Amino acid sequence: MSEAHEQQGILYVVATPIGNLADLTYRARQVLAEVDLIAAEDTRHTRRLLAHYGISTRLVSCHDHNEAQVVPRLLRRLAEGESLALVSDAGTPLISDPGFQLVQGARGLGIRVVPVPGANAAVCALSAAGLPCDRFLFVGFPPRTTAKRREWATGLAGECATLVMYEAGNRVLATLAALRDQLGAERRAAVARELTKRFETFLSGSLGDLAARVEADARQQMGEFVILVEGRGEPDPGVARGDEEHI
Repeated sequence: MSEAHEQQGILYVVATPIGNLADLTYRARQVLAEVDLIAAEDTRHTRRLLAHYGISTRLVSCHDHNEAQVVPRLLRRLAEGESLALVSDAGTPLISDPGFQLVQGARGLGIRVVPVPGANAAVCALSAAGLPCDRFLFVGFPPRTTAKRREWATGLAGECATLVMYEAGNRVLATLAALRDQLGAERRAAVARELTKRFETFLSGSLGDLAARVEADARQQMGEFVILVEGRGEPDPGVARGDEEHI
């Protein structure tokens, strides 16, 4: 190992709570307290978390709108021997959150990148939804416009894996309707709202049932959501394509 490589810092990718502050791991607390600098999606949000644990490490803002300017400076600091932690507002960085440019840049320079695992809303919801979880596909946030959302849902109709997605309260009804219309009203699904928080709820049923229940309850249209939809199911292995039996 070269002397220059030995002098490089470490980039820690640190998962933070998605709601309940007690979900910050002991290792994450140690890392956040010991690094030279924390790159945060929103420094105001992260400062509240640090204050809760009595951590005084300096913060710098690093998000989608300033990555191009901030990342080169952070990489320079890593190359000069400082260690940094990357955090998002909630959950695991890069999973529908900023940070990709920093991690990619660090990897490209041969800088060590260390994950510090913890909360993740997609996996948290999947573990308790009662849907198949041996194979799943995380698809992030649906498109915001009606036409693109419908096209997006249509493209997912043939997926066999359980679908996992994030959504905001002001769009959850539109997304459930698009999934119902394009994947079928009888497809099994679950809606997890405000995970780990005081008003956490799980709804399970068919897409048609869930769309109706959420529409009828204004409380189920507020907060942050994970929507999970069962895959379409495997084709019958006893019938080969092109060789169907005709009756």
